[in-house]
Amino acid sequence: MPMNLTLSHLTKRFGATRALTDVGFTVAPGERVALLGHNGAGKSTLMKIVLGLIPYDSGEVVVVGQAPGSRAARRDVAYLPENVAFHPALTGLEQIRTYLRLRGENPRDAMGLLERVGLAEAARRRIGTYSKGMRQRVGLAQALIGRPKLLVLDEPTSGLDPISRRDFYAMLDALAAEGASILLSSHALTEVEARTDRIVILSKGVMVANDTLAALRRQAALPIQLQVAARPETADAVAARLSGARFNGATVSLTCSHAEKLARLSQVAALGDLIDDVEVIPPSLEDLYSHFSKQVPQ
Repeated sequence: MPMNLTLSHLTKRFGATRALTDVGFTVAPGERVALLGHNGAGKSTLMKIVLGLIPYDSGEVVVVGQAPGSRAARRDVAYLPENVAFHPALTGLEQIRTYLRLRGENPRDAMGLLERVGLAEAARRRIGTYSKGMRQRVGLAQALIGRPKLLVLDEPTSGLDPISRRDFYAMLDALAAEGASILLSSHALTEVEARTDRIVILSKGVMVANDTLAALRRQAALPIQLQVAARPETADAVAARLSGARFNGATVSLTCSHAEKLARLSQVAALGDLIDDVEVIPPSLEDLYSHFSKQVPQ
């Protein structure tokens, strides 16, 4: 299957500073990839290279089958920055009509784009009256012009309230289901944990992880936590038999490795009526991010 984005041995320097070193990964049609890293890790540099805004020193970058920044690549790639800016005196409808004309598209498509991002009712209001979430929706409507094959999103939910964030990711899910590739940079690890297909982690310009969340958990081999809900009168006995720590009254906490998980669950199940429930808590994406970010070769 042809990839909408392919990076191979990508390296970029700014003077004596190496911003990216031998970075390589792909983004397939319909795939949602989260690009994670601390400030200065190389995320913005990588996205600028993909968009054709800055050159790279060595390696290969192929964007929807074309060179980054080429006319063909620009036609099929959309970008949404962290802070979008539109003329406050224009309505949402006027703004999107303007961008449609600039792209050589039919301005009559503007309302359909605004409907798609949930702004139909506010289409004729001035953008100066919009909330941050509504302005982000205008940005997404702009990004959808021409049905792009690759969307590059830089902290797209920054400043949005929880409901707006949920709605925004629901729109991304729908775009991915239609075949669009999504490369999303974010510091909101809890959000992307459940909303992306693969995680790429950069640290000091080096790619230290590139896999699914489940695979990264296996690779990291971090402890798994089991929380056993015992009955109040049996909590001490459950804690003793499982060699666990009791907290919050009747909850017994255990930790184990991935390899020990099934055996420990069997021990819990053997307690039968002594317990009410058990919850398995795997390492979070924040735990994995911290783990892999320390793996930069010296």
